Amino acid sequence: MREKQVRALLWAVTVLLAGGTLLCLWATGFFEAASSPEGMEEYIRRCAPWSHLAYFAIQLASVILAPIPSNITAAAGGWLFGVWPAFLLTWGAVALGSALVFALARGLGQGFVQRLAGERASGRYLELLRRKRDVFLLVALLFPFFPDDVLCILAGLTEIPFKRFILLVVIARPWGLLAACAVGGNAVKLPLPAMIALGALGAVLAALALKYGDRAEEAILRRLNKTEK
Repeated sequence: MREKQVRALLWAVTVLLAGGTLLCLWATGFFEAASSPEGMEEYIRRCAPWSHLAYFAIQLASVILAPIPSNITAAAGGWLFGVWPAFLLTWGAVALGSALVFALARGLGQGFVQRLAGERASGRYLELLRRKRDVFLLVALLFPFFPDDVLCILAGLTEIPFKRFILLVVIARPWGLLAACAVGGNAVKLPLPAMIALGALGAVLAALALKYGDRAEEAILRRLNKTEK
């Protein structure tokens, strides 16, 4: 009986905090600003002198609340604070947010996970996570076409130890965030022809990811399933 009461209290606190955060973001115009890096820059700039804290809080919320585009906020942070300050803030926020959703999933169980991650994602990844655990989670966090935040939630329903989960997150999740902060911070100074070439390459890679990302994901999933047999 006491366990049910604790779980109900945890549910209530989680819903209130999530609802309050979304309401606050909506009231301050965050979702309008989040449509572009320029809008995010202006939004974060308005939070001065607490801009760094606001940025950390936004990145933390982006892990828990799916509507927040963390790559856009990371690029805006790179422009405002510089590559490394923005990256360290983002990395810390993402690691903390991943730990929170993992702990909430472990504490609240399947019902919470399905509401937050969705039944489709649960059915697609949960069984493989339970069987492959560390191997699949590491591979999935390294590749951009897997839903990182959703996988961190689902991992809470597996037997992966909390310390090992955090280690995997710290090792595998920062690289895409570093790239976004570097883009926003103009870390790489190149001549115009090189920038045009890199831009073209980025467009090609983005198009390939959009077209073949699902196939690549399926290939990795098939490979992991075959090694289980």
